[in-house]
Amino acid sequence: MSAAPLPDFDLVLFGGTGDLAMRKLLPALFRRYLAGQFPARARIVSVARTSIERDDYLAQVEENSKKYLPAGLDATRWTAFSRTLDYVGLDANSPDDYVRLAGKFKANPADVRVFFLSTAPSLFEIICRNLAAAGLVTPGARVVLEKPLGQDRQSAEQINENVGAIFPEKQIYRIDHYLGKEAVQNLLALRFGNALFEPLWGRGRIGHVQITVGEQLGVEGRGAFYDQTGALRDMVQNHLLQLLCIMAMEPPVSDHPDAVRDEKLKVLRALRPLSGPEVAANVVRGQYRAGAVNGKPVVGYLEEKGIPADSTTETFVALKAHIDTWRWAGVPFYLRTGKRLQEQIGDLVIHFEDVPHSIFERASGTTANRLVISLQPRDSITLTIMAKNPGETMRLRPVDLRLDMQETVKTPQLDAYERLLSDVIKGNLTLFMRRDELDVAWRWIDPIREAWAQSDERPKSYTAGSWGPAASSSLIGRDGYAWHGEL
Repeated sequence: MSAAPLPDFDLVLFGGTGDLAMRKLLPALFRRYLAGQFPARARIVSVARTSIERDDYLAQVEENSKKYLPAGLDATRWTAFSRTLDYVGLDANSPDDYVRLAGKFKANPADVRVFFLSTAPSLFEIICRNLAAAGLVTPGARVVLEKPLGQDRQSAEQINENVGAIFPEKQIYRIDHYLGKEAVQNLLALRFGNALFEPLWGRGRIGHVQITVGEQLGVEGRGAFYDQTGALRDMVQNHLLQLLCIMAMEPPVSDHPDAVRDEKLKVLRALRPLSGPEVAANVVRGQYRAGAVNGKPVVGYLEEKGIPADSTTETFVALKAHIDTWRWAGVPFYLRTGKRLQEQIGDLVIHFEDVPHSIFERASGTTANRLVISLQPRDSITLTIMAKNPGETMRLRPVDLRLDMQETVKTPQLDAYERLLSDVIKGNLTLFMRRDELDVAWRWIDPIREAWAQSDERPKSYTAGSWGPAASSSLIGRDGYAWHGEL
């Protein structure tokens, strides 16, 4: 069954020559075109500082994006899609350039107009003000803000004030691509579309929860940017906390965007604050040193291009969090993320309590029931139960009931940016952060950063290709648990 067509739209892509546009955004739009979702009146205008002709830009897009496009690319379909693309060389600080941009939309303007700001956050304010001054901000206009949304609560609030002076909150889409992943959508379906798990979803039934998002990659040429950001701001403040919210939120009264986001906000507000001594006891930060990933030697973080030799920026964070609510009182949540880890991994793991009294023999070291929702490298849901081991004796062993979404569901899955761009055009805010969510997330993160700044302790060193510093295993091990999948 084909997807319903999108409404007529004009999409202005700031940062149109950048890595995100070439690797993610334009391929995602092309896949929606192939799916038949593009209306007859769809325009994509890429904007960047480089002054080049449209044909040169199209050649650049084809060269840089082709490896991210579907295999066996149909040249005819690509040519047809290219007709929707245009390019404008623009200095973000020049009001006259926005007047030229506005000229692109004088003929047949669409009711839906999207401005995707894939730029440095320092440019958000001037771009929005110049768009408004040029008459480009229409009642149907929407602005999409890519992370990082600030370096702390104060800078995030300044961004929100500046953008909010031009765009009402209902027209601001703060994007977190993890929320567009199919597995995250399946977590929502699993929790709120089935009666099976809800009675078990909380204290008394769940012993602890783990959320791990790790990658084998290093800073990949983004050293200068990453050193000003670090894993806490790059991953924990947005991706991991959003996953935590979906895991822990109460059932919303409906699927209305604000009903869902209201429940996520309650989770963030219920996070037990970490500051001072609590940070030292419950948070581990690490930094990778030289090692090997997939058998290939890699340099350490301090040897990466653009990284100062004395940098204390963390490439790894593990922490223990508590949500002080009736449902989750006493249930620890362990969050972990890092670069140059042993495997690419994205797992949400719910460890259920063991039976109160076992009458059966079972192999030592086996765990109680466990539910694993995998985000990467493949979307899957695995439920581990205890079953009888074949033989004469009544001896139990763990058995996995696994749902591989790519094998089970033959319909092609949407890439995260395909879903999110479609939602922006359709005006669906459900998967985008609201201003108050962002504010409360920073309120929780900032004291951790401040505690680090006041400490003279460097990040724990770990070998590239490992699972992170030993202190991470100790953090969860002192409670009698171990990280899922850690070898």
